Amino acid sequence: MSALLAVAWEWELRGTLIVIIAVTVLCGSIYLILGTNMGARLGFLVALAGLAGWMFLMGAVWWTYGKGLLGPEASWQPVADKTIIREPDRLGDVGVVDQTITLTGDPTADAHAIEAILQDDGWLKLDSALPGFQQAGSAGTVMMEESGAFAAGEFTVVNVFDKGGERWPSFWDDRIDFLAFFHEPHYALVEVAPLVPQRTEPGRAPARAVVDTERSHEYVFMIRDLGSKRVPAAIITISSLIIFLLLCWLLHTRDRRVVENRSAKALPAKV
Repeated sequence: MSALLAVAWEWELRGTLIVIIAVTVLCGSIYLILGTNMGARLGFLVALAGLAGWMFLMGAVWWTYGKGLLGPEASWQPVADKTIIREPDRLGDVGVVDQTITLTGDPTADAHAIEAILQDDGWLKLDSALPGFQQAGSAGTVMMEESGAFAAGEFTVVNVFDKGGERWPSFWDDRIDFLAFFHEPHYALVEVAPLVPQRTEPGRAPARAVVDTERSHEYVFMIRDLGSKRVPAAIITISSLIIFLLLCWLLHTRDRRVVENRSAKALPAKV
């Protein structure tokens, strides 16, 4: 036993042993006490009902505050077959805007014109100091590098546009929205500009990045995945409540049966 408890490798095995011992000591000790006073079957039902009730309360707290066992967080995901847009005039073809974009050949002027078209189409330009700009920009940077369009350090994020994501139903000027379980699709468009290749020299700091004004800006089209952060806690809460109510019904049925049997008249003894 001492050698078994001294396992110092394979953290999965050590963690499994800790969980088994903890559950055995916690639940087993309570069942042992109840079993010696109520009997094996009734003690088991009472102990299991108490465990289910405790799991329900713990799951409700996790579900409310988003703690404990959590699911995937919300994140930006690529739009199928429309994520990396290398030609700005294809923004209308992939559904980013509802109008056709015509380029003039001047990358800087085209970028300003596309920005005006996006804002007219309902896209909101985010300030670079907002957390939403940083989150969407980081996700767009990763997707751009993974696609192979640019390598790290060959481009920079210049603008982030946001559209959709409204929630309903909400009340009192959207200040009460804890019942807003329905969402509109939430999109983000990250605008990146290519950089002028800089020559690096040993022993000197790299030159400051400069946007290449002779190359067109490119875009990353993303959709927001709301994730399932509270789903594990919700499953624990609902499942534990069902088990708790079922066990309470079994205990109530047993009590009624005991009362009925005790109130019945005794059979006369045979001589």
